Amino acid sequence: MFKIVLKITITILLITLTLPNVFAGDVKGIRFWQDPEKTRLVFDVSESVKYKLFTLDEPYRLVVDIEDAQLKMNIAKVEIPNQLVKEIRSSQQEQTLRIVIDLKKGVSTKDFTLKPFQDYGHRLVVDLRDKNAKKQIVKTAASAIKEKNRDIIIAIDAGHGGEDPGAIGRKKTREKNITLAVAKRLEKLINAEKGLKAFLTRTSDYYVGLEKRTQLARQNKADLFISLHADGFKDPKVRGASVWVLSSKGANSEMGKWLEKREKSSDLLGGVESLSNKDPLVAQVLLDLSMHYSVGASINAAERVRKELSKKMSKMHGKSLRKAAFIVLRMPDIPAMLVEMAFISNPQEEKRLKTKKQQMKIAKSILTGVKSYFKSHPPDGSFYASLAKSQVYKVKNGDTLSQIAQSFGVSMQQLKSHNKLKSNNLRIGQTLTIPGV
Repeated sequence: MFKIVLKITITILLITLTLPNVFAGDVKGIRFWQDPEKTRLVFDVSESVKYKLFTLDEPYRLVVDIEDAQLKMNIAKVEIPNQLVKEIRSSQQEQTLRIVIDLKKGVSTKDFTLKPFQDYGHRLVVDLRDKNAKKQIVKTAASAIKEKNRDIIIAIDAGHGGEDPGAIGRKKTREKNITLAVAKRLEKLINAEKGLKAFLTRTSDYYVGLEKRTQLARQNKADLFISLHADGFKDPKVRGASVWVLSSKGANSEMGKWLEKREKSSDLLGGVESLSNKDPLVAQVLLDLSMHYSVGASINAAERVRKELSKKMSKMHGKSLRKAAFIVLRMPDIPAMLVEMAFISNPQEEKRLKTKKQQMKIAKSILTGVKSYFKSHPPDGSFYASLAKSQVYKVKNGDTLSQIAQSFGVSMQQLKSHNKLKSNNLRIGQTLTIPGV
């Protein structure tokens, strides 16, 4: 009996020794995403993995050890961003795969894993940030605030990005790419308008957290926040554009959150008042007034955009504004809207969304609606406000038609046509009306 047991044991041992190593997960891909604040490193893995990472100095390195894993891709073909990373290399230490990232400078790291989502499988994500980097603020927006008769600042938020593709059409069109394309077209149109200045919450294919998007709008003192999206639904027949604003339930919920954190928060209410030093009742009243204004202004601006879209789009989804508690709309100090440009899940609308013609049609409609809103609701101190207050001008000694036109930001031909002037000659005391922007 003992001999039989010994034979079985030896046999099992021999089989075990001759079997190849069994690995729990394979690294199938390594990718980098670059945005203005960080470099994101993504490991595509076959299943959820155990790992540990650490950084080293002199020279700067990031070391990632993944347990029970093997490298199943050509690491030499990984595209390396030039901001922080110098080189990437790997080694196998028994059951542990070691990835070494040679860095140009010291970094701070944040790591997490992601479960499969749409086209992506399991992922290990590591965010790298330059330890000494200063936070970037959009210069064009910040400088515009300081000017007399300042520009109106409009935050354009291209939905999704990076690891978040958004909705995906039947022809594999990704929402994140469409929203960025339209955002860039809209930014260009807005920046061509005197008195308006736009900035993008993301400028290329990287992910920005939802709360970070609203923080960027607040940091840059935006007067309006526009988030662009392309809807998706299981029924490919559903189609049409829609415009969304914050629901009353979402507004009340957000107001409660702000009041709860008011002692710790350094956020300014409307850029003027701080909640942290206010009596609780006063803080509630101030926030209620601000939220009431923000929601009302959002509805007004969004309705004008919806009206313009309805003129140009083949189909609108719904006959009025839609309301929801989207995170990017929850701002008590900045009017905000979310524009669903079409259903990317509808084959016809997916095809149109990819064209320059359709993207420009959407961007121009939004711009027209925005201009219409700010003509009737110009922010204090803005160029639009100065035009609203100076619709009539009385000619003084030394005035010329070209000087007057330039001071009001209109062309001389516009001024002549608006006042039905047959020549450039003016007389002292003559009253001119100034055309709107």
